Amino acid sequence: MNDTPEWIDKIKARGLAGPCRTLLDVLEPFGPLSAQMLYVLQPVGSVFGWGRTIRHLADALEQPDGVETLRHHLADDD
Repeated sequence: MNDTPEWIDKIKARGLAGPCRTLLDVLEPFGPLSAQMLYVLQPVGSVFGWGRTIRHLADALEQPDGVETLRHHLADDD
């Protein structure tokens, strides 16, 4: 059973896993702050259909192991 979020599968299908891992490296020290900014942006993202994805990303950034979990999902060796 695949427990990878749908939006991660879309990122990988578009070949953007590498740049997203780099972005996670940059955001990691600012995880909780980045999460709060994403929560603020979520209503605007909802207009474009991205609200749910933004919420999932913000939730992951708030967790202590959230960035590492996202890196695991973005890994090519699934």
